Amino acid sequence: MSRLSGNLLRTVLRRRSFCTADNIDGNLQSSKVQIFDRHLKRKQRDRAAWLINRKDSLVNTVADNLLDRLEDVKKSFPTTLCLGGSLEAIRRSVRGRGGIQRLVMMDSSHDMVKLCKDAEKDFSSDNIETSYIVGDEEYLPIQGSSVDLVISCLGLHWTNDLPGAMIQSRMALKPDGLFLAAIFGGETLKELRIACTIAHMEREGGVSPRVSPLAQVRDAGNLLTRAGFTLPGVDVDEYQVRYNSALELIEHLRAMGETNALFLKKDTALATAAVYESMFAAEDGTIPATFQVIYMTGWREHESQQKAKRRGSATVSFQDIQKEFGT
Repeated sequence: MSRLSGNLLRTVLRRRSFCTADNIDGNLQSSKVQIFDRHLKRKQRDRAAWLINRKDSLVNTVADNLLDRLEDVKKSFPTTLCLGGSLEAIRRSVRGRGGIQRLVMMDSSHDMVKLCKDAEKDFSSDNIETSYIVGDEEYLPIQGSSVDLVISCLGLHWTNDLPGAMIQSRMALKPDGLFLAAIFGGETLKELRIACTIAHMEREGGVSPRVSPLAQVRDAGNLLTRAGFTLPGVDVDEYQVRYNSALELIEHLRAMGETNALFLKKDTALATAAVYESMFAAEDGTIPATFQVIYMTGWREHESQQKAKRRGSATVSFQDIQKEFGT
């Protein structure tokens, strides 16, 4: 049966957390460049723990699609770390996948961790030893080379230092360990971005960002390579969700913990809602919202992994191949 294990935590937790940023002053605001207010983001996730909808089709679909990648790997991952984001959806979907025996669930929100911990009784039959900790992806409190798999579902796009957080995830992995992540991409909420821009110009006579910046698909492969992962893989899906109003969209984002965490005022919200509905509403009165999800996979280096041959080591030319097959 599932159980909470102090021994598991002692195995994977560091006595002192590490971070890729220099001159850390001891708090969780570890990055030099503060794009996002991490303290505000923790508060938003605390609120989301009370608003969460376990039947959220978008969140559940992304979690399932991310974990489906484990079905393509002929390898088990006994010790797994799950980082923030859609923590509860991952816990529900992880059953029977990847040969997971020990699972560490981590989130920066105390209330979100408590929610998942209280729901543990629903998973009493899956025989996964589960532990819960409160921690920050930017200041990962995990020992190096201590886990076989790191999963992050819809959480890393809120970090101020995304490459640094990915580097820390790689350092936490054992050799030949797997990194799985899903983040929202740059086309997410493109309708809302347009409405925000127009509303801001009308009300304040200028433009400033009203939707958080997100990574582009072309950046994802570079991020994996920069973080030191081998055999990087990136693919993307787009989901369109329809809402009865722009305010219903905002409520959904709040329940996901995905509302704005930039250093900004929000005095154009009502104008944005009006512009959104006037520009994008369908004949039935509903409005669309696009969610672009970038899925990333990468491995920690190991001698058993396939490697590209040295440049110039080929013994057969493409011209010979063309002649052989008559093309």
